[in-house]
Amino acid sequence: MRNRRQALRTTAVGAVSATLIAGGAFGLAPTAQAATNGVRFVDITGDGGTKLAANVVTPAGADGSHDYPLLVLPTSWGFPQVQYLAQAEKLANSGYVVVSYNVRGFWQSGGGIEVGGPADVADASKVIDWALANTPSDAGHIGMAGVSYGAGISLLAAAHDKRIKAVASLSGWADLIDSIYSGRTEHSQATALLDGVGLVTGRPSAETSQVFKDFFAADLSKEQELIDWGKERSPATYLDQINKNGAAIMLANAWGDTIFPPNQIADFYGKLTGPKRLELRPGDHATAELTGLFGLPNDVWTDTERWFDHYLKGADNGVNREQPVELKSRTAGGYEGYPDWKSVGATRKKIDLAGTTTIHTNIDSGADGGIVFLSSILDQVAQVPPLAYVPLLPRRWAAVWQSGKYASAQQVRGTVKLHTTVTDTKESGTLVAYLYDVGPLGLGKLVSNAPYTWHGQQPGQPFGVDLELFSTAYDVPAGHHLALVVDTVDPLYIEHNPTGAQLTFSSPANDPSYVSIPLREQ
Repeated sequence: MRNRRQALRTTAVGAVSATLIAGGAFGLAPTAQAATNGVRFVDITGDGGTKLAANVVTPAGADGSHDYPLLVLPTSWGFPQVQYLAQAEKLANSGYVVVSYNVRGFWQSGGGIEVGGPADVADASKVIDWALANTPSDAGHIGMAGVSYGAGISLLAAAHDKRIKAVASLSGWADLIDSIYSGRTEHSQATALLDGVGLVTGRPSAETSQVFKDFFAADLSKEQELIDWGKERSPATYLDQINKNGAAIMLANAWGDTIFPPNQIADFYGKLTGPKRLELRPGDHATAELTGLFGLPNDVWTDTERWFDHYLKGADNGVNREQPVELKSRTAGGYEGYPDWKSVGATRKKIDLAGTTTIHTNIDSGADGGIVFLSSILDQVAQVPPLAYVPLLPRRWAAVWQSGKYASAQQVRGTVKLHTTVTDTKESGTLVAYLYDVGPLGLGKLVSNAPYTWHGQQPGQPFGVDLELFSTAYDVPAGHHLALVVDTVDPLYIEHNPTGAQLTFSSPANDPSYVSIPLREQ
């Protein structure tokens, strides 16, 4: 088991590290052009005297006679300080002072990788201090934005620095534990990716190294320490402070984000009380906004600039009058607007999970969530999600329930919810639930999935399971049907099924099992 996990981790690290490093290298492309437009490369003293490598782009013709709104952009995990230069130029040309900096622990910046810890939050405020002292920045009009790591740090900074009036969090996280440890299950491929890229492009702190080590060891005795560590680094922990400070928050993520799944972002959005906007699109982690980093037309970055124009410049561009929740289906073009997240899946239909089914553990049935990054990117560009031929899934290792054929298209929107009763022959276990869109020939396309792990259950005693699958927007064509598949092994996750364990799924008369499908109101 451990050797298999280590091999899987190595494969994920190698593939994705190469991809991100290549992306970082490509990010250097705007440098020569930016240099002709007045970019300055500077060192900023961060928290505790740590050097932060940064660059500054100011509006053309800035002569010190007046100040401009300030935008601070922390870099993504593993990317160099030039990551945002193409966007920084555009924003500077629109009248912003833009300061981008390499977060501590990566590339030319000093210190160790703290994963959004207190030092990272303090660094953001130090960068703002420096910008106000050394650039024509307006202290009353400050915003922060970033992709991935930069997004999370921006949200955390908004909780701790009242000067930040607007944030654009692109492919960021709100709850770090719910992202990489949802369903009490280690998201091993995603975390291996972060670990590997950190080792290649930066210098993890001693604490960070130990956290990754404990995570992959799946040591239950370290679970609470891991949770406490993650909560300290989660913007959701500081929700009251964010709401009190009142920054206008824009959140833009992807349906297939294998590092920061959309559920935790949507939940966070619903609890914000200030000006807010939620955008969800097809793709995986940071893929929706990627083309904008090269200066190409990009919806995410366009909306980011509109967001700052209104909340930092006071531009009457209508962004505050639009529907605050904007979604794009994985299978249909165009955007859909909603007044709030609750309105997304306005109608629900249940599929009964009748009968009693027993499956064996420890074997991959062939129903999988795909490969980190690659599968969701393929879904984004070609609408080809992970596939499974449902009639041939081995029932010894996979439980399968199917709906009837739908006479009309079913527009799945929001969060699919599973409720069932499980009896385990052991005290610990893991299941993974998948929802498939099944065509007339039995080929299933993955609509959503999620893992679920338990410990300390009494063998032979039934217990209830309530599981939310990862939120999505997917149109099931007329003539197709839905299938819920449950097995116990998926390469995306660490599973906790002892050898030889069996799981029985039942539907008691007083507590029926079902899967609840959220549908767009017709």
